[in-house]
Parts: sequence; C-alpha cells; structure tokens
Amino acid sequence: MTGTDQLRYALAAAARGWHVFPIAYGDKVPLKGWPWKEHTTTDPSVIRRFWTSGAYNIGIATGPSRLVVVDLDKPKLGESTPPKWAIPGVNDGADVLAVLCERAGQPLPFDTFTVTTRRGGLHLYFTAPDGATLGNTSGDKGNGLGWLIDTRAVGGYVVGPGSFVDLEDGTGPYEVIRGGEVAPLPEWLAVRLTPRTPETMPATQVLAVSAGGMAAGYARAALQGEVERVFAAAPGTRNHTLNTAAFALGQLIAGGLLPRHLVESALQTAAESIGLTSREAFATIRSGIESGHRQPRRGAAA
Repeated sequence: MTGTDQLRYALAAAARGWHVFPIAYGDKVPLKGWPWKEHTTTDPSVIRRFWTSGAYNIGIATGPSRLVVVDLDKPKLGESTPPKWAIPGVNDGADVLAVLCERAGQPLPFDTFTVTTRRGGLHLYFTAPDGATLGNTSGDKGNGLGWLIDTRAVGGYVVGPGSFVDLEDGTGPYEVIRGGEVAPLPEWLAVRLTPRTPETMPATQVLAVSAGGMAAGYARAALQGEVERVFAAAPGTRNHTLNTAAFALGQLIAGGLLPRHLVESALQTAAESIGLTSREAFATIRSGIESGHRQPRRGAAA
C-alpha cells in the first residue's frame, strides 16, 4: 500500500465529515508528541499536505465526527479460549453481540458501514444519537457491552480504513467490507452505553428499555419487584441479591411466565447501574437463573 492509497482513504473519510489525523504507518497510536485531539481535520488541503509528505495510517476522531464505533475483537494471542464464565460457542466479540441482540429481542446491527481490522475483528460505524454524550468503553474492563467489545465515541479514535498495522499481536490491513450509509446507533445500544445510576435509571425505566411489555400481570410485577430489590441492595450484598433475584425469576421462566432474554436484559441493566461489572453480573445472573429453572413456579399461588 502506498502513501497515495492512504491519502485517498483520508480524503474519503473527510468527505463524510469525519475528522482525521495521522498515525505512524504500521502502528495504532498517534505520532509521538502529536496533540491529535487539537489537530484533527476535514480540510482536503491539509490532508493532502500531510499525507503526501509520507506514509501514515489514518486515525478517525470519533467524537467530532459524531460517530460511535463498536469494535468486535478476536481473542489476543494466549487468549484462544473464552473465559470460564462465557457461554459455550461464544468465542469472540461478534458472538457476544449476537447474544446481546438475542436477549434484547433485537436484530444484529450489521446493516451499517463496516471495516475489518488487522486480526479479523470488525468495526461497526454508527452515527451518535442526538442529545447523548457517549464516551469510550472497554469490555475487558467490565464497563462496556461485554467481553471483547469496545466502543469509541467522545474522546476516542479508531484506526481508519486504508491503514496497515504490523504489531506482535497481529498484522494486517483495515479494509471496508460494507460501504454506503452509516446507520444510527440502535436505541437499545445507546441506552446500554449511557452511564447510569439507580437515580437516573429506575426500575420502571429498566423494564421499558428491556422490552418489559413482553411480561404482564403477576409476572411483570415479580420482575419489577426483583429489579427494585437489586437497586436497593447495599454495598457488599449486591452480588448475593442479584443471584437471589435471578433464582426467583428463573423459577418463573421455567414456569413459562417470563421470557428468559427479558429477565437477563433487565437484571443486567440493573446490576450494571449499581456498579457491578458486566462480566460479574453476567455470570451471577446465569447461575441464578439456571438454579431457579430447576424449581419451576407457575403462578401467583405457587
């Protein structure tokens, strides 16, 4: 790949209104000493001047570009197997996203501008929602959508298409595999990525976000009650309370009164809102539901 190629890609990104800046060729980080946040640009003349002076990779600043990029990664070297808490068959970020979509009753959001990364992962580009200020998350740190899923928005950047990275943990290009329009970030993903507290995300809103209309009457009241119990849990008791709630609702799932994906989504949202990591909550919810599932409860009199 030549400097002319990177220039073409940088200009194409700028034509979409995306703010670009140079990254050292073969690397993923901004040039040493380069204050990239202050010097991103969409100006074709500046871009031509810079990229004709040498071969540089392309950084895209997601914040000023009004983008939210969902990074579906592959396990790094030495991480060829998923962690013990993972669902069998879930081996990478794309698998985790598929599970999230299934639980939320939502389609896979692949109908958008998509780039393959150097290790075979995917960058899904979305336009940022109006009125929301989403930051950056990392699935490995427990503050994102899940294992091997990172997001970049305000304050972040991604390596753009047309770049080539050659590092010890993976070598390869960043290539567009689906061009065309950039889709809006799905509302349910925007909600999951919005920082929450029990004060800003009450139980009733959790149920609304989690498609709570799928449950009615006694079952819905039970679901709301358990979500409220999780919100009210004191520090030091939160994981136990979550497990107890998952057990009780697992009994209703087994009795055919609640759909499992609704319970999982509602409890996951509540757990993350009170400070549990997505990984910790995921494992606790699954364990509690499976235990409760072995003792079905079929109605209010049960």
